[in-house]
Amino acid sequence: MTITEMLARNARMYPDEIALIELKPSRKIRKEITWKTFDERANRLANALAARGVGKDDKVIHLMMNSINWLEAYFGIIRTGAWAVPLNFRFTSSDIKYCADIAEAKAMILGPEFSERVEAIRSQLPTIKYYIFASQDPPQDMEDFEAVISQAPSQPLGVALDAEDGCGLYFTSGTTGEPKPILLSHKNMECAAVTEANHHYKQHQDNFILIPPLYHTGSKMHWFGSLIVGGRATILTEISPQAIFEAVHRERGTVVFLLVPWVQDILSAIERGELKKEDYDLSCWRLMHMGAQPIPPSLVRKWKECFPDVQYDTSYGLSEATGPGCLDLRLENQHKLDASGKTGFNWETRIVDEKGKDVPIGKVGELIVKGNGVMKEYYRNPQKTAETIRDGWLYTGDMARMDSQGFVYIVDRKKDVIITGGENIFPVEVENVIRSHPKVYDVGVIGFPDERLGEIACAVIARNQDETLTEDEINAFCEQKLPRYKRPRRIIFDQVPRNPTGKIEKPKMREKYIGIKESFKV
Repeated sequence: MTITEMLARNARMYPDEIALIELKPSRKIRKEITWKTFDERANRLANALAARGVGKDDKVIHLMMNSINWLEAYFGIIRTGAWAVPLNFRFTSSDIKYCADIAEAKAMILGPEFSERVEAIRSQLPTIKYYIFASQDPPQDMEDFEAVISQAPSQPLGVALDAEDGCGLYFTSGTTGEPKPILLSHKNMECAAVTEANHHYKQHQDNFILIPPLYHTGSKMHWFGSLIVGGRATILTEISPQAIFEAVHRERGTVVFLLVPWVQDILSAIERGELKKEDYDLSCWRLMHMGAQPIPPSLVRKWKECFPDVQYDTSYGLSEATGPGCLDLRLENQHKLDASGKTGFNWETRIVDEKGKDVPIGKVGELIVKGNGVMKEYYRNPQKTAETIRDGWLYTGDMARMDSQGFVYIVDRKKDVIITGGENIFPVEVENVIRSHPKVYDVGVIGFPDERLGEIACAVIARNQDETLTEDEINAFCEQKLPRYKRPRRIIFDQVPRNPTGKIEKPKMREKYIGIKESFKV
């Protein structure tokens, strides 16, 4: 069953039940939509796009902030047989042009936040014939989203969709250079929905508080777990500890997916007395889960001390595997918080050496995964695709080890490993140690060139608010926790750059502190 049919089925089974809620706390705006209306509006947009010549394997740029309209547009696009091309809301005009040129998009649906960026390059986007503006007063030669929908019929378009058909062209978040275009199929999306529902025991009565950006595979694929069971979701468009608690309290949220910085912010606000749990009824909150980056075990333990009655889970995934699910800690394995998880539902995993041979238990190698979530290809890059997918196995580029019980521990990205004097240093291990210091808010570790050793570990550290922290304190702390060769030889106090999905942007760090600019060419 494709995700488009999941939506249609929910409209038949739960026509008058609320499917989505959208919250803008600062403006006191709350919107909601039923499954029936959601389905009909997606059909209307599909019919409108088809009337404008959008069809099978065409591409439609999807550039919007999180909203109900975002999901309506997504389903409307893929119901035509076209590929949705969701873009990062931080992309500059040149980034947008880079992606549009690769996709050779026929149309674009955009929100008002992006009008200036798009107008600046519009004359350089010759393949885009139609622009649909998701707000009032569209710029010249752009169509109004609501007018387009209201004027189109609501019956299904009737395009036959096969499981192997492409439906989404996703550009990676760019933490390892320029974004890589990843083609995902309807089969991939179904796999994500099934896996998510299984891992987090999603039920029809759940209300998923959806916060991270929808353009990324992580957040949307977590929501697919709600879609497959017809569960409600609340889209929170503003992020703060208070807004998250308020959404759980007022909307009776049961499941919340948080990124590491947001968990840090919540715990810090509670410690400072700015946020009080007793001011909210959080008894409905059954599960908090994290992913999208390495999860510091010390942070999870701190969370569990503060929220002992809320279940916790860690999910690991990557865009090339249709987001989260390859590994999952599972709710019953709270004694293994240091692990990234075990093999996910409907997935296979192995740890291999450079020749593709399995490494012994406990040894570090590259994590490879196999399952229905493995992407179709890197679009228009057969060489990179062949390097990454071999005999059906996706080579993730993540270095990991597996214990005798099958738990996998991600130690770092293959390209981020620091080699100092012939010894390997995995930055994530060093980051986890430093982050456990009570005065540290965030940390990122990169390799810094050194004439004698080749590279040394350089730690960029952000202090907790109103805290003083010295290099000597960090050195003394690391002496107790790390062998000598793993200790950072250079310490910089500064903010740690992260993308909207919470990942540390190490190319930006290397460019800022070393002067190395990295890129990926299609």
